Amino acid sequence: MRCFGNPLSRRGFLAAGTLGGLGLTLPELLMRQAAAEQKSYDFVEPKAKSVIHIFLPGGLAQQESFDPKPYSPLEYRGELRTIKTSTGEEFCETVPQLAKRADKFSIIRSMSHGEAAHERGTHNMFTGYKPSPALQYPSFGAVVSHEYGPRNNLPPYVCIPNVPNEFAGTGYLPSSFGAFALGSDPNRKDFQVRDLDLAGGIDQERFLRRKAALDVVNRNFVSATPADNVQAMNTFYQRAYDLLDTPAAKAAFDISQEDAKMRDRYGRNDAGQRMLMARRLVEAGSRLVTLTYGSWDMHQNITGSIRGQMPALDSAVSALLDDLSERGMLDETLVMMTSEFGRTPKINADAGRDHWPKVFSVMLAGGGIKGGMIHGASDSTAAEPEEDAVSPADLATTMYRLLGIVADKELMAPGDRPIEIVDGGKLLQPLMA
Repeated sequence: MRCFGNPLSRRGFLAAGTLGGLGLTLPELLMRQAAAEQKSYDFVEPKAKSVIHIFLPGGLAQQESFDPKPYSPLEYRGELRTIKTSTGEEFCETVPQLAKRADKFSIIRSMSHGEAAHERGTHNMFTGYKPSPALQYPSFGAVVSHEYGPRNNLPPYVCIPNVPNEFAGTGYLPSSFGAFALGSDPNRKDFQVRDLDLAGGIDQERFLRRKAALDVVNRNFVSATPADNVQAMNTFYQRAYDLLDTPAAKAAFDISQEDAKMRDRYGRNDAGQRMLMARRLVEAGSRLVTLTYGSWDMHQNITGSIRGQMPALDSAVSALLDDLSERGMLDETLVMMTSEFGRTPKINADAGRDHWPKVFSVMLAGGGIKGGMIHGASDSTAAEPEEDAVSPADLATTMYRLLGIVADKELMAPGDRPIEIVDGGKLLQPLMA
């Protein structure tokens, strides 16, 4: 396995905006990044340059999406029918657009873990680790930020519209590796990304005058006080100015620059505009974008609930795959659609399904993943893996490998404890191109 040095310093601009739960503003987040230690790491040759992680909170039912069971009893298979895909497989009728594009992506039908609570399952799917009372593990985005830093002056880790949960954070890594959260939904008519505009009453000329004056003060202060934290503060200010004074980076967040027909193609709804924003950001240079859509915790009336939410998702993900392919970006962009767990094999008394982590489905596309494949299988009622069970650690290891990150590399946790990025995961070789 060929390795080479990482040419990118992780001291470049990392992230800005509010860090979920911690209330960090752009200046605070940049200050922490400026104080972060500068290092360079080796990595294996990547196939993917970026990741779009579509997270469906609540627990998407495998039976009503990518793993229908048409020959099981009605109380197991549910009321919905199946549809043939372009590759001859069967999906639920709720995803007709994705069924037509089944050659563009692969489905894992044997994802499995043991955590039936939302929080613990989400932790698994955002970190590759089982929850631990002793240590908070970093999310995928935080690790990617730590390993690679920024590209094209764009935040390496972005959340749309907000940091979705506490497990999408930095864990034991410094908070400077946290996500840039948009703070507003791209589908809103008044959508505006916070912290990307000059303060009221400050025009560009005044901004440049202030910057020049501060540069003089900083040079004198740093020369008189050569402490590391002073140097870090100076770097922090420079990064903040760089962000505010980089039109190309700011333009990536301006979804109004998209052609109206393209916005219509994705769908003028939360799912569509979030997917489109994700494409804009990875195209401009962001390394990992996490977006959420919907609420899939369907304990009651699952048929009606999934019919209400799935069409927008089906159309938006299909548009995203088509758009990435047409732009020549799909081969270098890993699209990963996950949920914290699946739903129970049997319909409950309220015509819904309850939490079920033993088996569920995940979609992978692009970025070194083969298209048109089904990996693993569940049993006849979608209750357990029947073959090739896949753990969150396996999924995380594969994602990191496609990005060129060695998953068992050790990072330093508090107390100078070396912790592997992922512990014990296996590569999903059959899915890797």
